Amino acid sequence: MGINATTLPGVLLCFILAIPCWFLGQQFNLIGSPIFAIILGIIIGSFFTAWKREKTAAGIAFTSKKILQWAVILLGFGLNITQVLHVGWLSLPVIITTILTSLVIAYIIFKSTNIESNTAVLIGVGSSICGGSAIAAAAPVIKASDQDIAQAISVVFFFNVVAAFIFPPLGDALHLTNMGFGLFAGTAVNDTSSVTATAAAWDSMKGTGTQVLEYATIVKLTRTLAIIPICLALASYQVYKAKQNAIETGEANAVKVSAIFPKFVLYFIICSLITTALSYMKVDIHFLDYFKTISKYFITMAMVAIGLNTNIVKLIRSGGSALALGAACWIAISIMSLGVQHVMGLW
Repeated sequence: MGINATTLPGVLLCFILAIPCWFLGQQFNLIGSPIFAIILGIIIGSFFTAWKREKTAAGIAFTSKKILQWAVILLGFGLNITQVLHVGWLSLPVIITTILTSLVIAYIIFKSTNIESNTAVLIGVGSSICGGSAIAAAAPVIKASDQDIAQAISVVFFFNVVAAFIFPPLGDALHLTNMGFGLFAGTAVNDTSSVTATAAAWDSMKGTGTQVLEYATIVKLTRTLAIIPICLALASYQVYKAKQNAIETGEANAVKVSAIFPKFVLYFIICSLITTALSYMKVDIHFLDYFKTISKYFITMAMVAIGLNTNIVKLIRSGGSALALGAACWIAISIMSLGVQHVMGLW
């Protein structure tokens, strides 16, 4: 299903509502447009009449699913694999250990509590990789509900804000070097805007010329590369589960990998490879910034749609366990980031 007479009203609604959210996100980088979009969507969704729902439901669903996938595909144009790895290779041990720590913590808590599996996956992935972008990429792969996505985005956002206020004085108290704090912020804070805010706060404490902002951003971009193996692993697991279910029901021959494996993940990888190849050939790739901007706007649109479909009562009721999971992942990542730095002799 594409954009047609049935889906157009809902898509237009999400597009229009995303405009003020986009500009608010530019003014308040620490919060970001996706959070404004979810909040606005929830507020407006609460006052939607049945008639309006009927007219826009198909387009809202299309935006929260398909346009979110298009956003992830275009996100690939922001990944220059060679350049990021060339500059950020020193951070790889910290990045790998923090990602594994978050995923293990999320799995343990999921097994020991009644939290939804998809919510646990999204919070674990969002906390360990790159916040909203990772959640946006993983959600369609595991077929997460709008409720799961809203929950995960909200939890990750909360700890981003906490980190922006706590990390600079904490890093100063621990006597971190400029490079050490850049690595700490780049691995233990999620969204790029929050990494920028945290690094800027450190710069205001230490003075200009620290280069913390540049280094933290590079570390953050290196973390973003983990979207590729994580999404491939999740997609492969979805295929495995489908095959197991088919074997149990005696319909093994009916399983088609091409129908289950999300094609948008492959398109995302292709886009990142195109960016890497063009950079390798010394082509000026600044024009790709337009695609990255479109990707961010599409994510904002998708978050509006998710907000419109979110049950605020259910979100609040289930918020405690999700927040506890987010806290566990965030604290574990922070401790692991500092611990690995200490072992490597960087702090």
